[in-house]
Amino acid sequence: MSGERPRTASVAAMANAHSHAFQLDLRGIGERVGAAGAADDFWSWRTEMYRLAGSHDPESMAEVGRRVYRQMAAAGYGSVGEFHYVHHRPDGTPYDDPNAMAKALALAAVGCGLRITLLPAAYHRGGPGRAPDPGQVRFCDPSVQAYLERVDALREWAAGIDGVSVGLAAHSVRAVPSEWLEAIAAHAEAHGLVRHVHASEQRRELAECEAEHGCSPIELLDRTGFLGPRTGVIHAIHVSDRDVELLAASNSIVVTCPTTEGNLGDGHLPGLRYRDAGVRLAIGTDEQVRIDPFEELREMETLARREGQTRFALLAAAGGDLWGQMVANGAASLGLDGEAATIELDLDHPDLAGVAERDLGLALATCASAGVVRRGVG
Repeated sequence: MSGERPRTASVAAMANAHSHAFQLDLRGIGERVGAAGAADDFWSWRTEMYRLAGSHDPESMAEVGRRVYRQMAAAGYGSVGEFHYVHHRPDGTPYDDPNAMAKALALAAVGCGLRITLLPAAYHRGGPGRAPDPGQVRFCDPSVQAYLERVDALREWAAGIDGVSVGLAAHSVRAVPSEWLEAIAAHAEAHGLVRHVHASEQRRELAECEAEHGCSPIELLDRTGFLGPRTGVIHAIHVSDRDVELLAASNSIVVTCPTTEGNLGDGHLPGLRYRDAGVRLAIGTDEQVRIDPFEELREMETLARREGQTRFALLAAAGGDLWGQMVANGAASLGLDGEAATIELDLDHPDLAGVAERDLGLALATCASAGVVRRGVG
């Protein structure tokens, strides 16, 4: 009836544990590499990503940051981990302020109402025994010490800004040698910082790591002290039983990005194996092909059900509150203390209309979308 008050509910805003803000503008364009036919995969997509990364400066990075973070805030996210690796000028020389790009993103996020954990990523090479490609030189630092000094300067700047924190990241075991992983892990431990890394996303990555180190990426992270309860391992798709054991024993958090992993043809998270081992999971938007935490949860849950041909998957294991579990794990992966901001849901939205209050948690992971968010954090 007209005049009736809308039915609403408040829930904690979701933590987006893995974002590359600038990749928002790969939407559509990133699919053009389909002309490569059977050879089209993550590695061909990466060429277009490098072109886009090469076009940015601090002003344009701030602009795309504002666009993507507004969408996140409206969709139900309340915090973001920005895995940032576009650091320097296109020729690799630092800006007058070596952290200008990261600061632009931090201020954009705060301006949109999000808490942000900047995760400046160490990058040094194009792969084992390879110099960086032309598209990678602006990501790179000359030494791990130079990288850590730059991050410490960023931490000092962020200490005076509400809503901004800083962690550490290694881009991948491809992009840095093992001694960099050791140094980054030790620095994180010494200063109580979170640390993130892409790992086990692609089978080629596994082959290269085996050839260089005689082990899997997860085993290398364990060997170098990188794993731990404040570690976010991004993707972790192609893993052995030993890898799963190491992730569980270290209490590391696996950050899955289902819509991106599907778009790039990476594979899918072995969700039931992680469930059974007790590995903590969080979600991220990664390349921003979709900005909708409900969709990430639904795809994660659906893939797990298909994997085991069962309806007792991640949602059931979470006691019916997969949303709340992902909020908590995502915040932990970003080093965010305290209660999350809240968002308001429209219970009369077609996605949720008719859902009983006691079933709301079940519906958020199976049939809701960002359209149910009546009031986000922005």
